[in-house]
Amino acid sequence: QVQLVESGGGSVQAGGSLRLSCAASGNTYKMFCVSWFRQAPGKERNWVAHIYIGKGSSYYADSVQGRFAISRDSAKNTVYLQMNSLQPEDTGMYYCATDPSSCRSVAAMDYWGQGTQVTVSS
Repeated sequence: QVQLVESGGGSVQAGGSLRLSCAASGNTYKMFCVSWFRQAPGKERNWVAHIYIGKGSSYYADSVQGRFAISRDSAKNTVYLQMNSLQPEDTGMYYCATDPSSCRSVAAMDYWGQGTQVTVSS
């Protein structure tokens, strides 16, 4: 119903920045919020941030507050995650996801992208 494709991952040194993109297609009228999650090796997948498509209001996990910024370009059906002051603990696979009503629960997400790898070296 909805297809999500992430891009923009890569390898950076601590203190560096990356900008991730999540391009949506298909039945995008179903999208209420778009969320970013990440999963470090050997750990569970955790919520990072989400944005409400209508108002554009955004929310962040404490671990990234003040360093990351989520935004959207509705005309392009694309959500971005600007990541600044990256630290080694930010390393992981980053996924965007969406659900008609839920924004933070991994289990509730209906649609997921394939993920994009972010590696931060000290």
